[in-house]
Amino acid sequence: MDDTADLAAWLRLTLIPGVGPEKQRALLAAFGLPEAVFASGRRAVAGVVGEALAARLFDTDNAAAVDAALAWASQPGNTLLTLADAQYPAALLQAVDPPLLLYVKGQVALLGRRALAVVGSRSATAQGISNAEAFSRALSEAGLTIVSGLALGIDAAAHRGALDGAGSTVAFIGTGADRIYPARNAPLAHRIAEAGAIVSEFPLGTPSVAHNFPRRNRLIAGLAQGVLVVEAAPASGSLITARLAGELGREVFAIPGSIHSPLSKGCHHLIKQGAKLVESAQDVLDELRWQEGVAPALAAPNTAAQEGGTVGAEAQVLDALGFDPVDPDTLCTRSKLTPDALFAILLELELAGRVARLPGGRFQRLQ
Repeated sequence: MDDTADLAAWLRLTLIPGVGPEKQRALLAAFGLPEAVFASGRRAVAGVVGEALAARLFDTDNAAAVDAALAWASQPGNTLLTLADAQYPAALLQAVDPPLLLYVKGQVALLGRRALAVVGSRSATAQGISNAEAFSRALSEAGLTIVSGLALGIDAAAHRGALDGAGSTVAFIGTGADRIYPARNAPLAHRIAEAGAIVSEFPLGTPSVAHNFPRRNRLIAGLAQGVLVVEAAPASGSLITARLAGELGREVFAIPGSIHSPLSKGCHHLIKQGAKLVESAQDVLDELRWQEGVAPALAAPNTAAQEGGTVGAEAQVLDALGFDPVDPDTLCTRSKLTPDALFAILLELELAGRVARLPGGRFQRLQ
């Protein structure tokens, strides 16, 4: 099967309404790659996801949507990354519910670099905007990719600061990759697509829907080595991103503010909960043990499971897992594998149904 047909099978699986990521991964675990799912037939698929979803999988005609996505991916600067792609960011494999498919507009290689998320309120103060731009510019110049959500306020300021620095920034959005929301950020989005990357897990044409934005926050937290919250109200979505980052073992940073400002309360809450109080970009770099001015190397492609010794490496990971839930850092220590090599093997084991991904980014052996 050629690359286009292989990609078309991934699109066919992910573009069927009502068959969510959990069921999609169950099918991959049972049958392997998407083309094997459809080749297995309705009866076999029904044994995994039930008759109703099997009927939906085989009776839904989404050929037009598949063709539209393939046409979009054929345009310069556009890329579709599947969960089995060597360029799929290893860091996202630790996230809760990693997407089977990513729509990327811009520089795919940035998804493999060490990154810091900078997030905060949409209704930011002038000082908050200034802080977000200054921190992001300095951290970008130090070699970190700045990740945010292309929203108004702090997110937009973070992207601008990164573009004014070394230009390395990634925006996770809550719409289809062919849409820009909010519309007033269109010029900024064009700059990001040229120098950085815009990433979406949602099908093309997906409009702005409120519940999609909290979902994209898990990807912001997952890709980044840490999260810096600049300004946040107590009920801010930025606190969700910070919580998800903490659950993944990432660093959480917060900039303090006036005790009288509602937009400082979220940051102060995080600091009380153990987030690192930072007053300068250097504070962040010191906590990350970052050598300023030295850009990180791109993450190595996920080729460990394709090279010789795959069976031995899988056995090594299974031995390191034992039968209790284990976090990725502990697994790296036990297996003596690099994170990229480890997550490539875990992906193969998960697709084979031998390992399960648990909430909080942990893994558990099933066989």
